[in-house]
Amino acid sequence: MAARAPPSRELRAEFTDPVDEEVKLAVTLTDSSLTVRRIPLLSSSPSSSSSPTSVPAPSASPSSSSSSPSSSSLSSPLVLSLADCVGCLACSARDADGGDGGALVCAYFYPRARRRWAGGVARSAARHRLEQRFRVARGGDGGAELQEAERWARAVTRRAARHEELAHGGRYSQVCRVRRLMVLVNPLSGKGQAMALYTGPIQRMLTEAAVPHTLITTDYQNHARELVRNADLSQWSAVVILSGDGLLFEVINGLMEREDWEEAIHTPLGILPGGSGNALAASVHHYTQAGAVFGEDLLLSCGFVLCKGLVYPLDLLSVRLSSGLRLFSFLSLAWGFVADVDIESEKYRPVGAVRFLVGALVRLASLRTYQGRLAFLLAEDESGPVTAASTALSNTQQQHSPQCPTTRTAPKEHGPVDDLMTPLGEPVPADWTVVEERDFVLVLATCHSHLAEDLMVVPDARPDDGHIHLFYVTAAVSRPALLRLFLAMEKGTHLASESPHLVYRRVRALRLEPVTRPGVITVDGEQVEYGPVQAQVHRGYARIISG
Repeated sequence: MAARAPPSRELRAEFTDPVDEEVKLAVTLTDSSLTVRRIPLLSSSPSSSSSPTSVPAPSASPSSSSSSPSSSSLSSPLVLSLADCVGCLACSARDADGGDGGALVCAYFYPRARRRWAGGVARSAARHRLEQRFRVARGGDGGAELQEAERWARAVTRRAARHEELAHGGRYSQVCRVRRLMVLVNPLSGKGQAMALYTGPIQRMLTEAAVPHTLITTDYQNHARELVRNADLSQWSAVVILSGDGLLFEVINGLMEREDWEEAIHTPLGILPGGSGNALAASVHHYTQAGAVFGEDLLLSCGFVLCKGLVYPLDLLSVRLSSGLRLFSFLSLAWGFVADVDIESEKYRPVGAVRFLVGALVRLASLRTYQGRLAFLLAEDESGPVTAASTALSNTQQQHSPQCPTTRTAPKEHGPVDDLMTPLGEPVPADWTVVEERDFVLVLATCHSHLAEDLMVVPDARPDDGHIHLFYVTAAVSRPALLRLFLAMEKGTHLASESPHLVYRRVRALRLEPVTRPGVITVDGEQVEYGPVQAQVHRGYARIISG
């Protein structure tokens, strides 16, 4: 973790309410919070004083030299955590007649809502917007009042930045605010509402956080890939995707196709949910250690993470296809049931995320099995098979292929060296585990906690844990049992479902050799050529704006 800055002195001042200048507000700024107290008028009775929480945006006159009111004369405080603050701006106000209305300090918070339950009050996983305004006390010098407002805005913004910590620990850096964000929007993603999502909450949040950005809409498949491959990345502080996961797949592979790929792949990447599945967006929210949220609540959560601007390492998969083509994946490699549903449900795209449920039910009705071979290199901290309940398959999973030296990729090839894999067509190294040829219902390899907004595949995954999380389900599973597995994934409880047909392993590399033809293989939800495929994880190779 970055070293904490030394504590700053407490900042205190009086402001006035932006609506009623007769209402005085005592404001205190510390390293952790902004506290607002309404100062009751001496002539007002206790019954006439109102709580500060009912005022939409109070403010106080920052005459730091004035004496502070006694605590007994102040109403109960409204305490706002700076960890929930995305930004603070100063501006000149206008009165009802269009004249000078003084200087305002506008602070923007997105705290998690508190909801009342039968057992009391609980903190919700969803964030909501809270704007707090204060008017600088009028003194006749508009320039000085605006300077004071700007001083407070800078102080709030600076101290809010100190509370940008990753919930799951580790080192982080911060997105540079000097350069602009490139915001890529696919207007056709999901239900076709991505532009409306931008012009609604996202544009407002970025403005509140004073994050400069340029909006670029993509017009055709691989447009984003071309844009980032040819862009002058020195002009941009980060590339942000408002779309489904497929657009980020294009961006990552476009970055890796550049001549300066080693530097380009360190460009921070941001994700905002605008597609059907939104797996990475759901994972980024999950890494904040908050409960599950969906739809616009997920959008607000990811927008908040983006405005905070923390950058964290992101694992990439190097995927090798039988034709020799090399792709880079940030999310998943799938064969069988999951890949079939992903591709076959495209026809239901207008209904949004429900398309996957419809596709899954259709595929369950005519469940397919696929014959193939699977091999993998266990992660260093993996010991023995991890299944949902039993280890009935373990006796057939410890066969090893003959010794074969590992090979390295060509020096001129873009991307890191794949030093754990042998070329397709050659035996896997001796330290790999080989699953005997059998019938599978699905094989799924993923790098993140979620496969969709409502599918938590690996609850304890992290963006740079260095693992490929490998699942496979054998053909002996029944339709009801498979349905129960996917229903359990909504809460991430499938690994405790006691299914002998589900196997989960943490691996560093894998090889899949389909025997059944035809079939579907997907990488990050995108269909790729069908045939033998292998992948290796490269830990922390890219950068993600996370929280």
